[in-house]
Amino acid sequence: MARLDELRLMAKVAHMYHTQGLRQATICERLNIHQSTVSRVLKRAEREGIVRTTVSLPTGTHTEIEVALQSKYGLQEAIVVDSMEDEGQVARDLGAAAAFYLETTLKDGQVIGISSWSAALLAMVNALHPTQKWKNTRVLQILGGVGNPNAEVHATSVTRRFADLIGGEATLLPAPGVVGSKEARDVLMEDRFVRAALDLFPSVTLALVGIGATEPSPALASSGNIFSPQEVSRLAAQGAVGDICLRFFNPAGQQVVTELNDRVISLELDQLRTIPRVVAVAGGKRKIGAIRGALAGNLVNVLITDLGSAEALLAEQPASKKAGKRR
Repeated sequence: MARLDELRLMAKVAHMYHTQGLRQATICERLNIHQSTVSRVLKRAEREGIVRTTVSLPTGTHTEIEVALQSKYGLQEAIVVDSMEDEGQVARDLGAAAAFYLETTLKDGQVIGISSWSAALLAMVNALHPTQKWKNTRVLQILGGVGNPNAEVHATSVTRRFADLIGGEATLLPAPGVVGSKEARDVLMEDRFVRAALDLFPSVTLALVGIGATEPSPALASSGNIFSPQEVSRLAAQGAVGDICLRFFNPAGQQVVTELNDRVISLELDQLRTIPRVVAVAGGKRKIGAIRGALAGNLVNVLITDLGSAEALLAEQPASKKAGKRR
């Protein structure tokens, strides 16, 4: 227990510093004590409870929920945003949050992989502010985008516009996301332009992905890069709850292995786990099971989601993490 005169000095220094806003050098002059003494007294004032730190969270922020998500699922970071339940509005709100996150964390010289068919990622690109700060950055399409001619512009424009906005260079994956047979895929993967994109997959340092439910989103459905309803039903019967880049996984985040996987041209789930930072931008009631599976399987390590989804993810027990650790 500190003596009364020591407590008096702590209280006086703490009041001058925290309440009056005086600098330590000014306190030294007024009290005729050394600056190291001021610093030591301030630290002791905290230990004695004279100074207590209170954080008042602004309305609309959910720091405690973000920390709980990070702890429960082993995430590097979680960002939770308020949003209405409308799926389109959720995508726009998540996209705006993802744009801010990217603008504050992106470093020059990275290879950024982006999944083409995501309404939230499109919203992210729409919300980005133009800059030329990251001229040595490459933006790589990691899911085939050729399909319905009316939607193809969307697929390629997400990658191109993203690269233009940040001042980087775009590399497209000029192939469909889903083809009719394994043989067709094998032929396409030997195309030199497709091969050039695929060869860059191991170089990706940051991946921006959506998380899909087994039922395709409107954006993906419009592209034609989907499986038939019968094929989707077969995937669900084998335990699939969602996909990233059309690679389907079960509630534990393990890949659901079927012949359908041999018809997809995109980044593999095992490749995804080797990427240092994988940012998933996903939310809404329809995707909660899929998001939970992706988290359980260590497929992503940064999650940007809405408040309703975050609360649902915290209310449920996570699936067993047997899908493999991040390397």
